[in-house]
Order: sequence, then structure tokens, then C-alpha cells
Amino acid sequence: MDATNRIATAIRARWAVGAVFFVNGFLTGSWAPQIPVFLTRLGISEFTLGLLILLFGAGAITAMTSCGPLISHYGSRPVVRWFGAIGAFGLLVVAAAPNLPLAALAMFLFGGLIGGMDVAMNANAVEVEKRLGRAIMSSSHGFWSLGGFAGGGLGGIAIQTYGHLPHAAAVTAVALVVMAWALPRLVAEPKALAHEHHKFSLPKNPLIYLIGVVALFSMVPEGAVLDWAALYLQQELGADLATAGFAFAFFAGTMAIIRFLGDAVRNRFGAVTTLRVSSLIAAAGMLVAGLSPWPWLAIAAFAFCGLGVANMVPIAFSAAGNQPGTSAGAGMSVVTTMGYSGLLVAPSAIGFVGERTGFGPVFIALSGLLIVVCLMAGLARTADFAPAQPAE
Repeated sequence: MDATNRIATAIRARWAVGAVFFVNGFLTGSWAPQIPVFLTRLGISEFTLGLLILLFGAGAITAMTSCGPLISHYGSRPVVRWFGAIGAFGLLVVAAAPNLPLAALAMFLFGGLIGGMDVAMNANAVEVEKRLGRAIMSSSHGFWSLGGFAGGGLGGIAIQTYGHLPHAAAVTAVALVVMAWALPRLVAEPKALAHEHHKFSLPKNPLIYLIGVVALFSMVPEGAVLDWAALYLQQELGADLATAGFAFAFFAGTMAIIRFLGDAVRNRFGAVTTLRVSSLIAAAGMLVAGLSPWPWLAIAAFAFCGLGVANMVPIAFSAAGNQPGTSAGAGMSVVTTMGYSGLLVAPSAIGFVGERTGFGPVFIALSGLLIVVCLMAGLARTADFAPAQPAE
């Protein structure tokens, strides 16, 4: 009976952590269609918007680097609860910011809440994997992409119909309802494990940092689509606001579909082959999006790119967490921080370049980063592992 209860608890926790991933993606995806309104209502340039996005990334990286010691001391469950409960209000604070200084502060706080929640929920997903004795990382990221699809797809229509503040308030309400169900059902790590890993140090294995480069180059295109695709469609391809919101929505939607299939795909073909083929698909989609003269062709290309990007980051995370001679926590902390800097910080530099060259050439150049990932795919061998059986 005890074993049955443990499995039942782990299954509930699996759905609970998936719901947290969904909320994180929903908040992030709902930000994408807010960006064109954010730009116009504050009367700022793409350069200034790039600085604000940089502040978002700085807040996220600050929180992510602080989460390692917090998780080590308290465990992932309390940290998810702290960041998740407060993070539900992040988008509303940004949408309500009346001027540039307050918008800058709001962006830093929003980024910190999203980033801290992200690290903690990934750590909690690892604990659920241990309880279940099987991988759930790809499908957990699938819930994130599903949330991004819902947020991006509905956001543009909601903003155009009701306005940006009612949209942000509705997003907050949905996030709070889902969190109220999910947070009590999360599992906690054994206390002994937290004390065992209390002292944190950076790994000495150089392969960890090369895998971090794979994660970085995989997530820079994702960040570019999140922060700049809507503006690219609206300003350069002539799309309306509702249509522009579909760029990230379709990208996240195809990512969600493939991520839910990701563990089975990787088991069938192996991590190296899956990463290599995925990076080539993503590169082709990004290239066509940058060359497209029509909004809906660009949207379709971004969706195709999402098919490839979907499994790249989960594979990199698994490779880092299973690197011989390096603790899973140390490997994950380095690779997640390097990877998420591509999602959260690099888009600010993309904005600086895009303001001068247009975003089409930027997306073309980003396809080159995905080719580099293809060339580095051999580093993913350690992602092919047999999950440990759950303890009796």
C-alpha cells in the first residue's frame, strides 16, 4: 500500500509540475503580443525596448543564479511556491507600468520571477523523474510550450478586442487558479539530499560548458521569436496585431506537440541523431522565416522551426544532468543558466541589430547558430540513459 501511495503521489506531482510549466509558458507567451502595445504606449524605440528586454533577462539571470543555494537549502517545492505565487502578477505589473522608469523596474521584477520559477520547476521535475523512475523532462517542457501557445495565440486577439490591461488581468487570474491547484500537489526532495548538496561549486568538466553552448545556441532563436517575431510581422511584413501574435503562438504550439512525443522519439532514435535532425529542421524554418515576403509564410516557417527546436533544450539538459563525474545539480545549474541567457538576454542584442538591419536578416543569421548545434550534436551522448528504478 505504501508503494502504491508513493506512485499515486508521484503521478499527482507529475501533473502538478506540468501545470507549473504551463503557467510559466502562459505568462511568457502572453508577454509576446503585449510587446507592440508596450512599444507604442510608452513611445520608445526598438533600441530602448531592447534595453528593457535586457533588464528582463538580467532579472531572470539574477534570480536563476540565486535559486541554486535556495533550492539546496529549502528544496525545490518551497521555491516553486514562492516564485510561482508572486510570479502570477508579473505581466500585470508590466502592463500597468505608466512610464519608462517604472516599466524598467517592472521588467526586471517580471524577469526575476519567471527565471526563478523556471529553475525551481525544472529541479522539481527532476525529483518527480526520480520518484517515477522515468523521464518526464521533454513533456514537462511540452506543457511550457502549450502555455506559450495559449498565451501567444489568445493574447493578440484579447488585446485587440479588450485592451492590454484587461488582457493582463485575465492572464493573472488564469495563472492564480492553476497555481492554486498545482502548488499543494508538488513533491519535496528528501531533507537529507538537500543537506548533502548544500555546498555548491562550479563543475570542472569542460564538456558541461560545451553542452551549455548547445543550450545557448538552441535558445537564442527561441528568445528571438518570443520577443521580436510579432514586431517583425507587424512592421516589416504588414500584419495586423492579431495576426502578429500567431508567430510565437504557432512556434510554441508545434514545440508543444513534439515535446509531448520527445521522450519516445529520443528513445527510438537516440539523443545524438534526434538533436542533429532537430537542429537542421529548426535552421531551415528560421531561414525561410527570415526570407519570407508574406506574414503567413513566416508564421508557417516559425511553426516548422518550432518542430526542430522542441527537443533540443531537453536533450541538452539531460546531457548535462547525466554527465559522468559531475553532480546533476551542478551540471544543470550551469547549462540552464547558459541556455536561458540565450532566451532572456540575447534578444536585447538582437533588438539593437534588428533596429538597424531589419529582423529578416537577423533570423537568417540565427539559422547559422542552429547549424553549429548540429555540428556539436555528439555531445548529447550522455542524454541516452536508463532511468533509475524508483526506490522500494
